[in-house]
Amino acid sequence: QLQLVESGGGLVQAGDSRRLSCAASGRTFTGYAAGWFRQVPGKARELVAAINWSGSSTYYTDSVKGRFTISKDNAEKMVYLQMNSLKPEDTAVYYCAAEVGRLRLTENEYHYWGQGTQVTVSS
Repeated sequence: QLQLVESGGGLVQAGDSRRLSCAASGRTFTGYAAGWFRQVPGKARELVAAINWSGSSTYYTDSVKGRFTISKDNAEKMVYLQMNSLKPEDTAVYYCAAEVGRLRLTENEYHYWGQGTQVTVSS
């Protein structure tokens, strides 16, 4: 069983940067792909960024391209989401997810989820 714990959320101002971290535990993390999703009340969870098991392949939703960067440290069992030039519309609960192997782009492909961390961007 793989456990995921997010951290790094909080209240920031528009234009600020923030790095979210996701710590994995319970088993080796090397073979797992990961994704960062976000959700606002009343809306479906949205994939923000994803990375394959080796870090050689990434995906970003259009609204964050050029601003967000996903990375993975297999040795430390960590996944990061570096968020730059934050906008009020980035306000959401951010979730880390993981699943074995290749890049995964849909919510139902991920078996393991963290509890979420709130990011609020004030204008």
